[in-house]
Amino acid sequence: MRNDGANAVEPRRIPLFSWRKLPDELGVGAALVILIATVGVINPIFLNQASLVQLVTNSVFFGLLALATVFLLSLGEIDLSIGWNFNLSAVATAELMLFGIDPWLAAAGGVLFGTLLGLFNGVLTVALKLPAIIVTLGTLSMFQGLSLVITQSRAIIPPDVTGSYFTFIRTRLFDVLPMAAIILVVAAIAFHLLLTRFRFGYRVQAIGANTEAARLAGIPVHHVRVAALALMGGTCGLAGAMFIGVRGAIDPTTGGEFLLSAIAAAIIGGTAVSGGFGTVIGAAIGVLIISTIRSGVIFLGIDARWSTFVTGAVIILAVVIDQLLRWQRAKQLALQP
Repeated sequence: MRNDGANAVEPRRIPLFSWRKLPDELGVGAALVILIATVGVINPIFLNQASLVQLVTNSVFFGLLALATVFLLSLGEIDLSIGWNFNLSAVATAELMLFGIDPWLAAAGGVLFGTLLGLFNGVLTVALKLPAIIVTLGTLSMFQGLSLVITQSRAIIPPDVTGSYFTFIRTRLFDVLPMAAIILVVAAIAFHLLLTRFRFGYRVQAIGANTEAARLAGIPVHHVRVAALALMGGTCGLAGAMFIGVRGAIDPTTGGEFLLSAIAAAIIGGTAVSGGFGTVIGAAIGVLIISTIRSGVIFLGIDARWSTFVTGAVIILAVVIDQLLRWQRAKQLALQP
């Protein structure tokens, strides 16, 4: 007698829940929610509309730099000069205004100037066949020194900050959201699409994953490197021009502290330091985490001497949560036939 049951194929079980369906940014997003909730529970004033809006506003300038840093980290490169590119671009914008140039044209000039500085970094990197981190270690001092020479170590203030450019950049949508924050959101969406939907983003991550394989596949490695550094420079220029519009002045020290914040935000968000993978949305969340930490320390009344420790601890926590989710997702994928 045949035993049909012996030859029956056991139906494949389809899990009700799959880690693969979860976005890569879930872990760092959860860390941000937990962080905001924790500070809000301890000090409810932190959750006020004004406090949250200020939190986002404080994120704008180094946040823009963090978005572009994702491309360089994905490429396996680091630009150490971004803080002083930002500063020098803002100085150039303010100087153009002092020369009587229309503020809108001066802002465009600042963006162009930042792009040229980034292009300079890119050409040097390719021509000297050196990693960008080494080249930009030198251009960092060049940009900083040039800023000090131009400003004569004094703040530069445009002669008229009442024009349409300043009015636009300081506008608040619905009397709540600053225009600068809206520009940051728009930039995050644009950079996300550039990284995930366009050939340039694919090439950046392919080179970061395996440079030789990318070269054999016909990807113009040198051109992509130069373009990525020029994009970084243009973003610095945009941030610098916006800074003049929002603050109405630039001093020779502003911007130097943006480097570590931008890189940390990108790494916290899930971009691989070794290259090959990046997430702009994750970097945007990382920016908010860093700003939340800075504001949270104040709202929690923590001694300033502990602020650096708290910042580092929360960053590590965010990375751990994100990595745990990634490991769980990879484990589930490995078990699937």
